[in-house]
Amino acid sequence: MSTILTPTRMPRPFDSDRGGEARALFPDLPAPLADLMQGAGGCSPYLLGLMAKERDWVVQAVQDPQAAFDAELSRIAALAADQAASGLRQGKRRMALLIALADLSGHWRLEEVTGHLSRFADAACQLALRTALSAEIRRGKIPGATEDDLETGAGLVLMAMGKMGAGELNFSSDIDLIALFDETRFDPDDFLEARPAFIRATRKLAGLMNDITGDGYVFRTDLRLRPDPSVTPVCVGMEAAERYYESLGRTWERAAYIKARPCAGDVAGGRTFLEALRPFIWRRHLDFAAIQDAHAVRLAIRDSKGLHGAITLPGHDMKLGRGGIREIEFFTQFHQLIAGGRDPALRLRGTVDSLAMLAERGWIPAETAEELTGHYRAHREVEHRVQMVHDSQTHDLPQTDDGFARLAAMMDRDTADLRRELSDRLEAVHAVTEEFFAPGGPGGAAPEVGTTPDAPDIAFDAELVARWRSYPALSSDRARQIFDRLRPHLLSALSRAAHPDEALMAFDGFLAGLPAGVQLFSLFEANPQLIALLGDIVGTAPDLARYLSRNASVFDAVIAGDFFADWPGEAALVEALSATLRREADYEARLDTARRWVKDWHFRIGVHHLRGLITAREAGRQYADLADAVLRVLWPVVQDNFATRHGPAPGRGAVVVGMGSLGAQRLNARSDLDLIVIYDADGVEASEGRKPLAARTYYARLTQALVTALSAPMAEGRLYEVDMRLRPSGNQGPVATSWAAFRDYQRNQAWTWEHLALTRARVITGPPGLSGDVAAFRCEILSQDRAPASVLRQVAEMRARIARARGGTGRWDVKTGPGRNQEIELLAQAGLLIAGHPDGGISEGLERLADGGWLTAEEATSLKETYRLLWQVGQVGKLLTPGALDPDAIGEGGRALLLRETGMEEVTALEALLQDRTTEAEQAMTAGLARGQETDDEG
Repeated sequence: MSTILTPTRMPRPFDSDRGGEARALFPDLPAPLADLMQGAGGCSPYLLGLMAKERDWVVQAVQDPQAAFDAELSRIAALAADQAASGLRQGKRRMALLIALADLSGHWRLEEVTGHLSRFADAACQLALRTALSAEIRRGKIPGATEDDLETGAGLVLMAMGKMGAGELNFSSDIDLIALFDETRFDPDDFLEARPAFIRATRKLAGLMNDITGDGYVFRTDLRLRPDPSVTPVCVGMEAAERYYESLGRTWERAAYIKARPCAGDVAGGRTFLEALRPFIWRRHLDFAAIQDAHAVRLAIRDSKGLHGAITLPGHDMKLGRGGIREIEFFTQFHQLIAGGRDPALRLRGTVDSLAMLAERGWIPAETAEELTGHYRAHREVEHRVQMVHDSQTHDLPQTDDGFARLAAMMDRDTADLRRELSDRLEAVHAVTEEFFAPGGPGGAAPEVGTTPDAPDIAFDAELVARWRSYPALSSDRARQIFDRLRPHLLSALSRAAHPDEALMAFDGFLAGLPAGVQLFSLFEANPQLIALLGDIVGTAPDLARYLSRNASVFDAVIAGDFFADWPGEAALVEALSATLRREADYEARLDTARRWVKDWHFRIGVHHLRGLITAREAGRQYADLADAVLRVLWPVVQDNFATRHGPAPGRGAVVVGMGSLGAQRLNARSDLDLIVIYDADGVEASEGRKPLAARTYYARLTQALVTALSAPMAEGRLYEVDMRLRPSGNQGPVATSWAAFRDYQRNQAWTWEHLALTRARVITGPPGLSGDVAAFRCEILSQDRAPASVLRQVAEMRARIARARGGTGRWDVKTGPGRNQEIELLAQAGLLIAGHPDGGISEGLERLADGGWLTAEEATSLKETYRLLWQVGQVGKLLTPGALDPDAIGEGGRALLLRETGMEEVTALEALLQDRTTEAEQAMTAGLARGQETDDEG
């Protein structure tokens, strides 16, 4: 494959005389390359001058541009300190000429052009930093540093910002750098000596790059992006910079750090610094409040540069003007800021790559990404050609007709066509970006939520609405401004609720519970569909609305792309949570991240149930899938963290077994988790670690660590409450049970009710070998022959004990009481135990009893239907309220949900049906258990 520079397009010489001079410099070049030299020199006096100075070098360079570029970087890297100034400037001439020729000819596409410019800037910074530091080290001004430390900056790193950080430098770009040093490398006394040395080195570095000599300059270097540049020195300590960003950092600084990367010196230290800044740059929640901050910056730029008014081509600023490059960059970066905290795939530096990823992840339409990418590349090529003419740091289109004719010649375009295209592209970019930053308004208008709705038909309580401004969420001017724009839409949504007054009161509770409002109100403003969803929630599930007021970040999940898609299943949940936690290095951060992740999915299940997208039964399975995923992902995390102190688990490890509703995979919105932990030390007496523990103590504490990981209140709340009373010996036994003790207990000591509980047991996570053994042993125990009458007699006794201990039963109590689900579950478990059927559910257990003659077919059917109805009512009740279900207290929307779930038309009819069904169930159970007694008497 040929490596020679091969033109795919050709500039025309605007100045024929200068074009002739350029061609005469290269009499031996073949026609395509000679034509290129003629066109480039005839359009750019600057390039013509470079051709004259670097004629012999460029003749060889065009034979293999990439090899010539790489060789020049190697030459620069080998320069001695006394050669750096002149050697870098020679490198700048060569690179500028070679890259310009590759750009004008189309040999390198835009990203290659800007990438090569950026790579040269990196090499120049590394040499300049090494040169500047070498003098300080030789003088002993950096304590502990030697010549060997020069390549790693002796603890000083240059952070490339802006276009350099993204690998997108333009042809005559300045470079934005932040110089940082690692204070932790020095003792306090040494720090006082090292700090001024680093400051002197940074100033010398800037001069080496900036100063114009007889050989020219290298790069205009800007150090003003550092923290608080008016009062800080040119080189800042990393710890001080981190404190500044955490306490005073502004939105534009967050945006700037999207593109930041260490380019010279202590690169590893720079990466560590960026990792420490990750929470500052990438907010954990969707950050739509950043849109208004970005719009304010845009308006400030327009004000300072006088860029208001309609787009006119002469003198138009292709970078900062309307429809220009900065508009596309802002559009991209602020979309990244909004969603990058939740979606790490968006944390890219390059504009084109970021636009593509935003489209791939569903944050912007694919056609928008393609359109802006095309405009961005076209804008950048025009920018380069404007700068190539005189190596000017300008972004302005020509003011004169001759200037446009020169630009058209450089691009081999018709001048009129180029003007039309420029105008069309600028207008198109402006239309897309203005709609994002200031929808619905001219120029600097504040964002609005679509069109203002008609006033609600009902008259809301004016006094209640007026007191909203006194709530914490509306304590700031900015929050009040956004909320004032939202209020008509909110009231309109509430007026459409089944019972508007109730919805208003519920929204009042939601708003009163919000600790702050700017972020959430900005989210609503950018995503008006959330207002309708909020109206549904507060109009139907006030308790869920109260939950939202304390966990408003879960709204992020609604707009994260696939909120209303089908349920992904447990395996996909495990994979997603695992990937999420891998991004968190710290144990506590992982636990908090898991809590946020679970809230999103928990909220999703609730909303799907609320809107009728899933049934009560499906919701129960999804809540269980979610709990399973958490246990399967967190159990190894807990074990790894525990092992850092006490060593790996001794023996074969431990399994987590789900019991009760978790084991049966039928959870509700407020379920706790019934768990037992079974371990097998396999003869190993103690762990091997920094703090070894006896095997029994090890697994007891490991189990306690799991319970803490799940139930400890942290910044993001709890994951689940944990109940371990179903372990052998209940609360009196050890929290973790050895494999040998578990087998002995189940074979020789367990009560019948404990074997009944095993019918719902399920190994959720743990080492495969032990998991298989526990599952097989459970089947062995449950498959044993049992006297049916004995089992049913003991169930009858348990039923009587529970009734004596329970007291009264509420009319809407679905779990405990005669004919309620707890009793039906016991009877069904007895059916499975009698039949030796370890893997059945409620229906299978009741059918086994009917097969054995203890229930009639009609009784079994009645019990199954009653169980299903009670489950439906219970799921709705747990979604809507933390206490006992009271239809009079859940509002019209809640009652509508209850009736829709159960297929009833009136609450009174549902209440009567519940009474009839539970009475029938009680009678069926009593009859079935009596038949068991009769069998026993006959025996």
